[in-house]
Amino acid sequence: METIILAAGKGTRMKSKLPKVLHKVCGKPMLQHVIDAAKAAGSSREVVVIGSGSEKVKEQISGVEFVLQAEQLGTGHAVLSAKENFKNSSGTLIVLCGDTPLVTGEMIKSFVTAHEQSKFPATVLTAEMPDATGYGRIIRENDGSFKKIVEHKDATEEEREIREVNTGIYCFDVQKLFDALPEVKNENAQGEYYLPDVLTILKKHGEKIGAVKADDFKLTLGINSRVQLAAAEAVLRQKKNFELMENGVTITDPGSTFIDAEVEIGQDTIIYPGTYIEGKTKIGEDCELGPNTRLTDMTVGNNVKIHFSYCHESEICDGVVMGPYVHIRPGSKISAKVKIGNFVEVKNSNIGEGSKLPHLQYIGDCDMGSGVNMGCGTITVNYDGKTKFRTKIGNDVFVGCNSNLVAPVTVEDGVYIAAGSTITENVPKNNLAIARARQVNKSGWKDKRD
Repeated sequence: METIILAAGKGTRMKSKLPKVLHKVCGKPMLQHVIDAAKAAGSSREVVVIGSGSEKVKEQISGVEFVLQAEQLGTGHAVLSAKENFKNSSGTLIVLCGDTPLVTGEMIKSFVTAHEQSKFPATVLTAEMPDATGYGRIIRENDGSFKKIVEHKDATEEEREIREVNTGIYCFDVQKLFDALPEVKNENAQGEYYLPDVLTILKKHGEKIGAVKADDFKLTLGINSRVQLAAAEAVLRQKKNFELMENGVTITDPGSTFIDAEVEIGQDTIIYPGTYIEGKTKIGEDCELGPNTRLTDMTVGNNVKIHFSYCHESEICDGVVMGPYVHIRPGSKISAKVKIGNFVEVKNSNIGEGSKLPHLQYIGDCDMGSGVNMGCGTITVNYDGKTKFRTKIGNDVFVGCNSNLVAPVTVEDGVYIAAGSTITENVPKNNLAIARARQVNKSGWKDKRD
């Protein structure tokens, strides 16, 4: 069982510089959703026909074979473009559309099973649409068997009343498909080579054609506009939220919680409203996340509390308490039992176990030990205008308020730094560092000024 996915269209109604099939639904390109569904159904090989924006598609999608359709001359022409890729194939070929992100592996597998049991050379997946405008209509014989497909622009008024439509998903005997494709003509309103015409050609050759109706038409919907993109997004996000809740995650308001398809969350984690969990984020058990928190490509341990914060491409270990208004930037590791308070930014840094960043800090390019207390308003000065340097802080260090650690600098274990100091030299173990001008009081200065 092999798959060909048609993904060459320009998607002009999207009004976008990005190829239509790369627009994300639930955090994943819609084409990737289709590929994943094919693999889940048992496909052994996926060939993707690309055209408009082909280089961008290749940059973002991997694990498949690509075929370039230089000119977009219709779905029949698109499949024919991949003829060489299937010259040694036999058995079932599934045809899918790259803009149907709601399609599932379960649905495809059921469809393929029905096709193979019928032993027909071709089967089309149909759906009963509430509004069939724009879709090819399924025309059946009096006995209910498949007769033909008529495209909307070529249909009569009577045919347009039919609500059973072609979803663009097919199963074929691969060799019979490619034998019939050269007979397809472009004598239609669009001047294109339609893949559905293969069904009529096979029928003329005395073959029987299957037509299997999908249980849920929503799963077959193609995306042609940003309005439809948003509708598909809503369907997949609701599905993801319900799936997580069924597996022991509490989502207090699913309608205002946005979780991407590949996110993993452990049992008894609570997610409050306004929270976005994106990319390949993995979250442990017994966490509290939100409200109004965004996590992107994060690894989060157990018993973590994050409120009103934005964290991306970093790791947060067990028992961390964070927020509000914290920004964890890429390349950071926040070790177990760290506490980070309000208005703190951490960038490309390692924060040791049990350390505290209570409020108003910038910690950039820093390797910090355990049990460190950073006073209010303290920053690591990591950039001299040309180069980024690292700050190294040992264990059990106490840094007073409004201090600057000017990198490259090392502060060893057990050091105390006096409030208001600007540290430019290394501080040895267990020292007190004071780096500020001595206070001078000018007697009577105000009277002289006046």
